[in-house]
Amino acid sequence: MIVWTLIAMIAAWAGFRLFGGYPAPEASLEVLAPREAAFLDAAAEAMFPAVGVLPISGREAELPRYVDRWLVLLPPRQKFLIRALLFLVEQATIFFPAPGPSLRRFSSLSPPAREAWLRAWGESGLGLRRLVFTSLRAVLTMGYLGHPAVLRHVHLAPLEIKTPIGPSEWLYPRAGYPPSSIEYSEADRTPPSDGTPLDLRGLLHPDYRAPEA
Repeated sequence: MIVWTLIAMIAAWAGFRLFGGYPAPEASLEVLAPREAAFLDAAAEAMFPAVGVLPISGREAELPRYVDRWLVLLPPRQKFLIRALLFLVEQATIFFPAPGPSLRRFSSLSPPAREAWLRAWGESGLGLRRLVFTSLRAVLTMGYLGHPAVLRHVHLAPLEIKTPIGPSEWLYPRAGYPPSSIEYSEADRTPPSDGTPLDLRGLLHPDYRAPEA
């Protein structure tokens, strides 16, 4: 009886650690589970705090939303690998305790503990730990550096360019998108450019403009 009680208690603890206590993610996320969204939010804030040269935090860069959109486009195998990476780092405090020491999952750690723990992975003598950290950093960095606020801050946000609509627009989808995403047909063809140079002080692309106050 005692053994079964212990097994039930351990199962309940494991179930809560893996799935319980996470806040509901924002409604716009399509595939991320609450635990994945919470981990990404915590990791983004730890890896990109709002200090230094770029005063835009990882949380402000909306990295859970970026990863969510990315996962929608990935093939099943790559999608599984990315989600396995998120799960591993969130739960790895069981095997590599955070400063304190603490066995709490990553998203439940304090901000300083998260930063110190990730730094330990990046500087670890174990190559596998460094590889995991590098993989996570690559995922988050792509989203961070591609966010409109960051691109505006470093003056790399694209300008608004009114390009003519030609065969490439109705024959091929944008890179990374399925053929069903094609918005144009031959009936949408427009005249070619008249050769007017691009105004480098002109408006930014609508997707990269700062929100109106």
